Amino acid sequence: MSKVIAVTNQKGGVGKTTTAINLAAGLAMADMRVLVIDVDAQANCSSGLGVIRGSLNKSVYHALVDSEPLADILLDTELDSLKLVPSDQHLSGAVVEMLELPEREFRLKRLLEPVLDSFDFILIDTPPSLNILTLNALVAADSVLVPMQCEYFALEGLTDLFDTLDRVRATLNPTLDVLGILLTMFDDRTNLSSQVREELHSHFPDKVFETVIPRNIKLAEAPSFGKPALLYDIRSKGSESYIRLAREILNYEKKGIR
Repeated sequence: MSKVIAVTNQKGGVGKTTTAINLAAGLAMADMRVLVIDVDAQANCSSGLGVIRGSLNKSVYHALVDSEPLADILLDTELDSLKLVPSDQHLSGAVVEMLELPEREFRLKRLLEPVLDSFDFILIDTPPSLNILTLNALVAADSVLVPMQCEYFALEGLTDLFDTLDRVRATLNPTLDVLGILLTMFDDRTNLSSQVREELHSHFPDKVFETVIPRNIKLAEAPSFGKPALLYDIRSKGSESYIRLAREILNYEKKGIR
């Protein structure tokens, strides 16, 4: 049975898509069977895994709106054990179209049921806002991974996100857990990054990953080549950090914690 993780933050520009792509690649390199589902209409996760814009016949839109089976939409990636359900520009219309559908918040959860046994991990890359697509991801997920940039405004946004998760637990998914908060764009040369990390550990002592993701040019360059950074330059500091994150999550799974 899969572990379904929504990679989410209501604030944009925090490294959410970069995390979804590279954590998935790290888990796949550890011989895990991994599926990435892109439910962001910007489709950056899809292009970052090699999908050429405008090349798709079907996307996650057709699954969510037309009930196409996910198995018919899966795409291969450069890693044999990493598959992708891609997004495209049609998904922006789904935000409106899904409002008329029955059990609209549960569409993705129902679609996942036939493929759960085929993967060890399913990562869902979400939009940087709270809409019906984000809600579908939170209802379908076992847990959320929260990438967070090392700045004080991000700390304020974290409070809003945790309020949202409380509401989702109360009404739609009572077992939704927080897998962890991941510090991204970390710069150990600045006091601010260290202060934000200390603040997080103070308020969420058991929910902050030991791994931090540094600012790294290779992480920024890799999407333009349609590759995870781990395939673009596995020796870069960014790649090494995501490999550590994958290892940390696998260790949690073995120990049955989080």
